[in-house]
Amino acid sequence: MGRTEVPPGTAKAVRVAAGDLIRVIDVEGGQVGDVFAFTDSGTDLAEHHSAAHTRAATDRLFPAVGEAFVTDRRRPILTLAEDTSPGEHDMLIPACDPARYAALGAPGHRSCATNLREALSELGLGFTGPAPQPINVFMRIPVGADGRLSWLTATSRPGDAVTLRAELDCVVVVSACPQDLVRISDAGLSPLAIETVHNGGTRS
Repeated sequence: MGRTEVPPGTAKAVRVAAGDLIRVIDVEGGQVGDVFAFTDSGTDLAEHHSAAHTRAATDRLFPAVGEAFVTDRRRPILTLAEDTSPGEHDMLIPACDPARYAALGAPGHRSCATNLREALSELGLGFTGPAPQPINVFMRIPVGADGRLSWLTATSRPGDAVTLRAELDCVVVVSACPQDLVRISDAGLSPLAIETVHNGGTRS
């Protein structure tokens, strides 16, 4: 099984084909991950996973196992195939970015938006647009009865994983979120891992 380590506070990108499985693993537990997915046509990253379009397609804040994440063109791109975590994830909060950390008094802090561009660059892919709203795995942002959001610490355990099935050829980026000023990840920052299975085999 192909495995890519994602060090704390950084991101890695993998290319997968339709039918491949992508498993995002919380190695030590309590670590939030930002997952981005773009259709892979070689150089065009114009179509990507859309949190808003997915909510409209599923009538949920986050898909259930067996349901699909869709793109901004309303095409299924990933399906939530399995979830061994407590099942608390988010698609309301945008990727952290330099402006977020500047507002928190930490200019120059690493961010998921910057991580996204760096990871794509490692594959030779340039991306200059705004970071799409990510699939925030293991992130706890419950909505109260009054509509207010709470920022709670992740409860995922060591080895917990979310498995996604690619419905299109795509580039998937996983960022081990560097946010350590708001305690959404437990006990500081820790690594994630990406495992890929290519139609019963392995794709690096």
